[in-house]
Amino acid sequence: MQLDFHYYATYCAAYLAGYSHEESLKVCYSAQFPDNCTRTFLAGVKAPVSAATTQTAIEMADANTDPIGLQDITRIWASFHFLPYDLNADVKKGGNRYKDKYRLICNPNGELLKETVNLVRGKSLEGVGMAMHILADTWAHRYFAGTPSVVINNTNSFFYEILEENGEWTERPVNFKHTPGESIEKCSYINSLGADSESFIMNLGHGRAGHLPDYSFIRYKFMPAWNDNHFIYKDNPDDYYHAFCQMIYAMKNLRGEGGAFETGVYAFETAAPYEKEIRAIIEKRQLDACADWKAFGEKLSGQEIPEFSVDAFRSEYESAPAEKKDDTGLGRFTLAALAHKSMVTNRIYKSGSMLAGYSLDYDGKDVGIKDYLKLLRFRKRGNRT
Repeated sequence: MQLDFHYYATYCAAYLAGYSHEESLKVCYSAQFPDNCTRTFLAGVKAPVSAATTQTAIEMADANTDPIGLQDITRIWASFHFLPYDLNADVKKGGNRYKDKYRLICNPNGELLKETVNLVRGKSLEGVGMAMHILADTWAHRYFAGTPSVVINNTNSFFYEILEENGEWTERPVNFKHTPGESIEKCSYINSLGADSESFIMNLGHGRAGHLPDYSFIRYKFMPAWNDNHFIYKDNPDDYYHAFCQMIYAMKNLRGEGGAFETGVYAFETAAPYEKEIRAIIEKRQLDACADWKAFGEKLSGQEIPEFSVDAFRSEYESAPAEKKDDTGLGRFTLAALAHKSMVTNRIYKSGSMLAGYSLDYDGKDVGIKDYLKLLRFRKRGNRT
């Protein structure tokens, strides 16, 4: 997903879940921030770089693809953008390496989603927003994994958009390219460069499918190798509506309504008075739905929703004394990110996979994420374990 859904649509969902305008702004800002919280940003404000939730293009280009470098990439992308659905899936074919990667495939309503939501219960609004980013991405990024892999993430020429024309459903080939500029009319979209190398960074996540998983309006089918070369059908409009209603349910639940959080539950009744309007925004054929979601949110609350700025956390954090930094918006976000990344990495490690490296439960002191950073620094000094 992109800014339109993570920021503006999440504001709408938070407001419908019962949060005030000011609370909804905190939630939606932190729902977008996982796409902006890089090591480069964190280092620039002297915040803990281990709390990074994404990587810049330059960081990705400089990333090592040795085992430790790949583990670092997987810790970030599997935790915050491609939450694994079933780490214990019964995989009938392939070696252990393939099975471990298959088990990282993202899908909604997995056990890790329960842990993601429950981990922020009673914590900060920043943590709630971060969890909503992860929840929403399980719908948009389903069928891809947050680790570089040809066999899991690569696509082939059998990739088609499914659309309705004159009351009938039809298909047309998607034209992928590597140069700027996309055209909905020509079904021409940008994707990442392909390579046969299993660890090539361009085979991370849905790069080979371009931004199609991030566009709410599109329906498509493709033929991934892991699915025995059978087509998978992706209905983004339906998935995005489920994501929206699940966010409402999750945030109502975190506010103390309805007992324990359960997967497969959606606040359809809460969204029902606005369903036609919401679905119209989702299905509108456009690459950026920010204006429509913003207008809908402002109609709901009667308040202005400011544009997202990556620097909104900066001044408060930089001006806070050292002992108060954890009490700032960025401080609360980084604490939530540290806890979540460690939880996911720990579950991957306990499943028997080393794709995200070793892990210990994060207790806010010297284990978990910080323990892994010691290995990274050790490697950068030219040493090997």
